[in-house]
Amino acid sequence: MANDDPKTLVSTEWLAHHIKDPDLRVLDASWYMPDDGRDPRAEYDAAHIPGARFFDFDEISDHRSELPHTVPPVEKFMARMRAMGVGDGHQVVVYDGAGLFSAARVWWLFRLMGKTDIAVLDGGFPKWRAEGRPVEDMAPVIRDRHMTVQRQNHMIKDVTQVARAAKLLDHEIIDARAAARFRGEAEEPREGLRSGHIPGSRNLPFADLLDDDGTMKDTQALKAAFEAAGVDLSKPAITSCGSGVTAAILALALERIGKTDHAIYDGSWSEWGMYDDLPIATGEA
Repeated sequence: MANDDPKTLVSTEWLAHHIKDPDLRVLDASWYMPDDGRDPRAEYDAAHIPGARFFDFDEISDHRSELPHTVPPVEKFMARMRAMGVGDGHQVVVYDGAGLFSAARVWWLFRLMGKTDIAVLDGGFPKWRAEGRPVEDMAPVIRDRHMTVQRQNHMIKDVTQVARAAKLLDHEIIDARAAARFRGEAEEPREGLRSGHIPGSRNLPFADLLDDDGTMKDTQALKAAFEAAGVDLSKPAITSCGSGVTAAILALALERIGKTDHAIYDGSWSEWGMYDDLPIATGEA
C-alpha cells in the first residue's frame, strides 16, 4: 500500500480498507468502444463494488458538441454529481470494468473541475473481482451533497491552442493511440477521419503504461516509457488520443511521476482528423 495516493491512484487493498469511510464515494465509470459489444450500465446493475454509483460517461458530457463525450458544462457536471450524492468533502475513487481505461478520464474531469480528492482504482473491477472481494447489485441510497466547482482552464486545450503548440514546438504533444494508428497505417475506428498524427507529436500507446493485470506501472517504469517515446519532460505536455479518453491515462501517469504541467486536447483525433485544413504527419514521430 506504499504507493497509494488518494489524489491519483489507490490499490484494491486501500479501497477495501476504506470502503466503510462515511466520506468515501465510489464511482463505476465503465465505458467501452462500440466494437467491444459491452453494456456498462447493464454490467453495473448486475454487479458493482458495494456503494458504487454509476457514472454515465456519455450522458455526463457536452451534448451541444458534435464530438464524442467532450467536457460537460460546469452546471451540468455539478447537477449530475449532486444527484449522485457526490460533493464537497468527499474522497472519490473511480473504477472501470476494463482495468484502467475510462476511469482515468473521470479522474481528469474531476481535476479539471477543481476537485483533487479523487483517485483511480488501480486494476479496476477485474482486479477487485479476481481477488474475491465483495460485490452487490443494489443501487446505493443517495443523499444530496452540495458541490463547489472551480474550473481549471489550463488543464484543457482546444484545437487552436494545439495547432499553435504544434507550430511553436513549445509543448510536448503526446498521442496515446496504438502505433499503427499514429503512423497512419491503420484505419481510424470513427468514419470520415484521416489517418496519421499531429505534426511534431510523440507516440506513447497507453497500453505501454500498464502491467499485464491492468494496473499502472511503477513510477520508474512510467518515466522510462515517456523517455523511450522521446518525450522531453521539461516542456509542458498536451496529451491526445482518439476521443480524449486514453489521453487521460497519459495524464494520470504524468501526475504519478510528479509532472503537473499537463493538459488534454479534448477534441483529440476525432476533431483533428476531421478538418482537411489541419496538417497531418504519418510514419514514426
